[in-house]
Amino acid sequence: MLSCGAIVWRARAAARALPSILHRNYSRKEQRSPWVNPCRPRQLCSDGSTHKLTPPVDMLKQAKEQVHTPATLAYAVRRRDPELVGPAAHTPRETKHLSDLDDHEDSRTHMSLAFFYRGGQNGVDPAGLIRRTLGEALVPYYPLAGRLREVEGQKLVVDCTGEGVLFVEADADVRLAELEGVGLRPPFPCWDQLLFDVEGSSGMIDCPLLHIQVTRLLCGSFVFALRFNHTICDGIGIAQFMNAIAELARGLPSTTIAPVWSRELLKARDTPMPSLTHREFDVLLQPSPPADDMVMRSFTFGASDLAAIKKSLPPLLHDTTTTFEALAAFFWRARATALELPPGGNALLMVIANIRGVAEMSLPAGYYGNAIVPSTVMVDPAVLRGGSLGDVVALVRQAKAAVTSEYARSFIRGDQRYILSANMFVLSDARRLGFDRVDFGWGEPVYAGPADTHFGVSFFITGKDRDGEDRVVVPVVLPWLAMDRFAKEVEKLLNPVKPPLS
Repeated sequence: MLSCGAIVWRARAAARALPSILHRNYSRKEQRSPWVNPCRPRQLCSDGSTHKLTPPVDMLKQAKEQVHTPATLAYAVRRRDPELVGPAAHTPRETKHLSDLDDHEDSRTHMSLAFFYRGGQNGVDPAGLIRRTLGEALVPYYPLAGRLREVEGQKLVVDCTGEGVLFVEADADVRLAELEGVGLRPPFPCWDQLLFDVEGSSGMIDCPLLHIQVTRLLCGSFVFALRFNHTICDGIGIAQFMNAIAELARGLPSTTIAPVWSRELLKARDTPMPSLTHREFDVLLQPSPPADDMVMRSFTFGASDLAAIKKSLPPLLHDTTTTFEALAAFFWRARATALELPPGGNALLMVIANIRGVAEMSLPAGYYGNAIVPSTVMVDPAVLRGGSLGDVVALVRQAKAAVTSEYARSFIRGDQRYILSANMFVLSDARRLGFDRVDFGWGEPVYAGPADTHFGVSFFITGKDRDGEDRVVVPVVLPWLAMDRFAKEVEKLLNPVKPPLS
C-alpha cells in the first residue's frame, strides 16, 4: 500500500513518456512468438552490490527451519508477446471517479502477487482458460480494462476505454517440486521472469491497470503472477476480481459476488481537516539504511511454532491472543532489537486495517475499491524491548481498536504521505483477503499472496508445506547485520534455552 514520493513521481514521468509498445495491437495471436530469457541466480557479491541474497554461514546455523534462504536455482522462461485482453462483450464508455482513499498519495503504486498451482487437469491449458475467462470477468469489472487519467488538481479518474489488461503466456523449464525444494516463498528464484516487466507498462497514467502472466511448468503445474495498480483496488478488491475469473474458469454461469463501484462513499469531507490526531504524520523519522545493504528473508511458522509463541505469553493471554496479535507483537519487538533503535525515540507499528466491517462506513458487499486505513501505535524502543511480549500484544490491540468510522473519515484527507523509515514498521495481514480461495479448477494454490516487499513493510501470507499443512509466511527486509540479529531473535523465541536443573 505504501510508497515514497520518488516512486510516485517516477511513475508519473514514465507514464508521460510512454513508448509506443502499449499502443500496438497485442491481440493478434499469429504475431506472438516465443522468447527465451534464461534466469541467472542472484548470489552474494563481494563488492557490496544489491544482490546479497545468500546469508552468512552463522545465520544458516540459526533458525534453520524458519528462515528462507534462496538457493541457486536457475531456469529458462519462454514468453510469448504480450497482448491486451479486453472485455468479452460491449461495456460502457464513461469516466469514473476514484474515492479520496483510492487517490491517496500512498496508493499510487503497484503491488505484485504470486499464485502457485499443482498440475492435475490433463489436456486443459491454464493460460488459454484464464485468458478466456479473464475477458468474461472484465465485462462486469470493466473499469479495470480502462486507463487512469489525471484531471484538474492532479486528481485521478478512470477512463473506461475497454482497452484491456496486459496478458502474457509463458513456459518455464522448471518443476514445482524444484521450486518447493528451495522454498516456495519470497524472494522467489527468477521472479523477474515469472512476472516480466513489459517495457512501458509500469506507469500510473495511460497504462494497463493489471498485468498478468501465466507460466506453465514442466510438471503440469503453473504460476499465476499479477501486478495491479493500487489506486483501483486494495487486496480484498483484487482478490474478489481474481475469484470472479476463477469461478468462471470452473464453469459457473456467473460470478457469485456482483462488483460495486460506489467510490463516492469514501469521499473526503468538504473541508478535509482531521477530527482526530494522526501522530504518525508528525513523528520524527529516522533515516532508512542504505538500499544496497538490504537483504530479504522469509520466515515461516507452522502450527507448533504459533503454539510456542502463544505459550510464551502470560496465562491469561494464551487463549485470547490471535495469531496476528502474537506474530505482530513478536515481529515488531524483534525488528526494533535487530535495528538497535536508540532509547528515547519512537518505534512505530502501523497496522493496515480493513474498514469494510465498520458499520457506519456503509460499504456494500462487492465493493472492490480501497477500503483500508493505517492505524499506528508508538512507544519508546527501550520500553518495547524491555517489556514482556504480553505488553506488546496489548499495544497491538490498541492499534486495532482505534479503527472506527470517525478514525477512517479523519484519515481520508489526501494531503499527507507516509515515508518509510527505520523506526516505522508496517504490517498487513494478507491471509484473510481471499487469495487462498482462488481456484481456477486446479484446487487451492500452494502459495498465494504478495510476491515481494521492501524495507519497513511485511505481510502475513498463507502458505503450505510439502504435506499440505498451512503455514504463515512472513517476508522481511532488513540490513545485512540486522537480519542476522533478527534471525537469532526468532531462534530464541521458538527454541528457548531451558534453565539448568538445580
